[in-house]
Amino acid sequence: MKTTSAQTPARLRILIVSQYFWPENFRINDLASSFVDRGHEVTVLTGKPNYPEGVLLPEYQSTPQNFARYQGVTIYRVPHVLRGKSKLRLALNYLTFVLSASLLGSWKLRKAKFDVVFVFAVSPITMAIPAILSGKLKRAPVFLWVQDLWPETLSAVGVVKSSVVLRIVGVLVKWIYRHCDYLLIQSRAFLPSIKKYCATAGHKGKVRYFPNWAEQVFYQTDTIGQHVVRRDPDFFTILFAGNLGDAQDFPAILDAVEKTRADPRIRWVIVGDGRMYDRIAEEVKSRGLAQSLILTGRYPLEAMPGFFDVADVLLVTLKSDDIFSRTIPGKLQSYMAAGKPILAMLDGEARLIIEQSRSGMSAAAGDSSELAALAMRLSKINLSELALMGENGRQYYLRNFEREMLMSRLENYFIEAVAGLAPGEDFLS
Repeated sequence: MKTTSAQTPARLRILIVSQYFWPENFRINDLASSFVDRGHEVTVLTGKPNYPEGVLLPEYQSTPQNFARYQGVTIYRVPHVLRGKSKLRLALNYLTFVLSASLLGSWKLRKAKFDVVFVFAVSPITMAIPAILSGKLKRAPVFLWVQDLWPETLSAVGVVKSSVVLRIVGVLVKWIYRHCDYLLIQSRAFLPSIKKYCATAGHKGKVRYFPNWAEQVFYQTDTIGQHVVRRDPDFFTILFAGNLGDAQDFPAILDAVEKTRADPRIRWVIVGDGRMYDRIAEEVKSRGLAQSLILTGRYPLEAMPGFFDVADVLLVTLKSDDIFSRTIPGKLQSYMAAGKPILAMLDGEARLIIEQSRSGMSAAAGDSSELAALAMRLSKINLSELALMGENGRQYYLRNFEREMLMSRLENYFIEAVAGLAPGEDFLS
């Protein structure tokens, strides 16, 4: 514990370190603005917006001064190599952000004081390094919110195949876990990996389950409309929204689309962008799937409720791999909050949630035949049964993932940490 002040300030000064932030679409945007709404002072140390396309967002490039504030959040940005499309560029992107955020970021924040440092630890986990440095310099406790497990994720998506490199990354992960005061995990199934790396690192901090939620946009009525896909009773629309990456197993999704093409009522819609976009577009063309699948491209988060409205069911998938079976994809909470039935192709923790909540139907990860069969089965179910699945999911969401409940929980963790108290039960004890 780094702070032992007897009195906790009513207005917390929170530093968020995240390689990704607005105008990129990540849940950390919602978390940051939520804490501003609760009366806290929030500062974000981040990079230049270039996710997922790998190039600088045109709107930022033309007017970067317009991206220094977000809903009351103060933003400090540091330069780094852009993601690009190659593995080399991606590695350089990770490395240069760490160096730039640690050196230039520390200089930019030299006069600021913080009570808490919070890391939004999607890949790469290396973004925790400048956060740990900031925690040391500011004498503030560091919270690491683990969204992706390293080094397992690197191996699962094929970014790193060398066992030597994976072992080196494992050593780095141990160091990061040891130097963070508290670890928050988005899935209970992450615990075995966390314990594996904490046990040998002599970690004395606390580990708590802190899941994702649906962003504020899914509670608002003044969202951006979309005119790409219209609701049509002649179609049964299956919609996927999110990152188009290797982890989502689009080859299997396209196989399922091909298996359902004989039924002209079944329409698949993919909303999003990512490293797999061009390959998916090529496959749709080469397989002649243009009549069965609509590939819309990237749209802002604020447009998602408009896309969800035209869907009969919402699709969530992950590849067949042990690491992905432990993950709860963030879109699952958004789907549940929307009150729509869920069609899934995945294993493990997320599939268990869908089954427990009775919010939809799920195929095993990688099983395109089962996914296609479930799509056809759902297309024949009456509307009242589909509506019940959607409502089941929404009620489960309200009990387990509701936004304000989780924000209050995290706020209490921060307050207890600043006061020198242990933030709840320790999973490692």
